[in-house]
Amino acid sequence: MNQSPHPTGAPPSPDAPILRLSGVSKRFGAHQALRSIDLSVQRGEIVGVIGRSGAGKSTLIRCINGLEQPDEGRVEVEGRSIERLGERELQPLRRRVGMVFQHFNLLANRTAAENVALPLKIAGMARAERAKRVAELLDLVGLGGRGERFAAQMSGGQKQRVGIARALAADPALLLSDEATSALDPETTEQILALLADINQRLGLTIVLITHEMEVVRRIANRVVVLEGGVVAEEGPTWRVFAEPTSPVTRTLLQTITAELPQRILDALSPEPLGEAVLRLDFGGERADDPVISDFTRAFGRPARIVGGHVDEIQGRPVGRLFIGVEQSGPDDLKAVIDFLAARTLKTECLGYVRRAV
Repeated sequence: MNQSPHPTGAPPSPDAPILRLSGVSKRFGAHQALRSIDLSVQRGEIVGVIGRSGAGKSTLIRCINGLEQPDEGRVEVEGRSIERLGERELQPLRRRVGMVFQHFNLLANRTAAENVALPLKIAGMARAERAKRVAELLDLVGLGGRGERFAAQMSGGQKQRVGIARALAADPALLLSDEATSALDPETTEQILALLADINQRLGLTIVLITHEMEVVRRIANRVVVLEGGVVAEEGPTWRVFAEPTSPVTRTLLQTITAELPQRILDALSPEPLGEAVLRLDFGGERADDPVISDFTRAFGRPARIVGGHVDEIQGRPVGRLFIGVEQSGPDDLKAVIDFLAARTLKTECLGYVRRAV
């Protein structure tokens, strides 16, 4: 696939960010939608931007594609500042930024191939070249031979594949995915996320995912940016943010996919030091593969009972949480246990006590 010419002439340095936001603020009347946002996205990254409703995600994406102008700050795409460009100047730049939408935005009276071809037709590409390009793109997204289907003849996942192919038509440098999977069932969501990850690897395409679903970020993002009230509440490698969230909003967002103490243990939990101490162990990072439970048994001469938890793999790193029951003989003994485990985990905390029979 041939790369479209860069709208400013000379291509940017391969080490320069594809996207850079510096001090971006946007207000709508009395509502401050964005406040001093700083964000850089490097070539080939998949960055997930997540937040609750009203966090500023939609305004952020509209500032990136030039549909909104920030009140303050700069938005640079491939090194070019876009926030003060007129509509005519924005057109070639927008071809460098592909968009995938939540509700597909396909033209119902056109076939899949015609939907994909539309931006190429508007750009003036010759018919034969356009047909060749459309066929390549439909093959890329797994719809080879289905170009004559209309939207009414396609499933939600197929419609989204058409939307992705259309977004890739002009060989963009940056793909913006605006809640692209939130209208899909879990199985189809998994397929679309796998497709985006494959496109990122095969084409080296930079992707920014706007979403409210932590599972989407966990699945494919290299880095996550958490928005809350128009500001960046937290940012970092996905595995680190999942393993050791620092902001309250991130911990809230993670509740839907983070292991919690089983209800039967929670119901029996007491602050009185009777029976077993119930400990929560959070894992992640370089020591996440260490045999912590085995090390504990050898060091203290007694076993630890696993009562719940979950361990996942994010970016090739184990990340998770275990709940264990540990017999203890007194406060000093428990402190030694917690100190031992805390040195081998991201965080160890005593949640309370239960009788051994639970």
